[in-house]
Amino acid sequence: MKRFSKDEIAQKVARDIAPGTYVNLGIGLPTLVANHLDPSKEVLLHSENGILGMGPAPRSGEEDEDLINAGKQPVTLLTGGAYFHHADSFAMMRGGHLDICVLGAFQVSRHGDLANWHTGAPDAIPAVGGAMDLAIGAKRVFVTMELQTKTGESKLVERCTYPLTGVGCVSRVYTDLAVIDIDAGALRVREMAEGVSLPELERIVGLSLATA
Repeated sequence: MKRFSKDEIAQKVARDIAPGTYVNLGIGLPTLVANHLDPSKEVLLHSENGILGMGPAPRSGEEDEDLINAGKQPVTLLTGGAYFHHADSFAMMRGGHLDICVLGAFQVSRHGDLANWHTGAPDAIPAVGGAMDLAIGAKRVFVTMELQTKTGESKLVERCTYPLTGVGCVSRVYTDLAVIDIDAGALRVREMAEGVSLPELERIVGLSLATA
């Protein structure tokens, strides 16, 4: 099978974002989405540290150390972009003003529950940040992640075993093997990687899947 690369996953997310949408990109793989957005769509990217109107990553040598996203990575600002207080940023997140947020995850349940801040391991460092606020505040939550752990277990599960970030909040999962919609406990496959069949995907996930 030919797995989707991280950039290919980000491209698929960018493709599915409608023009004029207000979007928050989480730390890690979600930040790559900014590099694949069509400028003509006029998508407004939000960062929880207080930016609206982020552009793609700067070219090498053109970074501004004072212009960073929530993950402390250098970003650019589009014409008309704005900076504001952290409290105002969270008011936007909690007030339902974001159309989509794109987050990473340790686990997502078939009911759309999200676990992405702590594995529960004694030596793990919790890192919830603003994920709880985004998970309940955004109108739609997309998750980008590898479908399996390093030991081959599915991250798409019947029920999350890690501490939850949000309940019933995830509507779509973009992985290296498939793009899957979550709808009232039903998992509908929108797209699969080359060489992957629905029965093979069901075997990997361990859950019943349908095609969209």
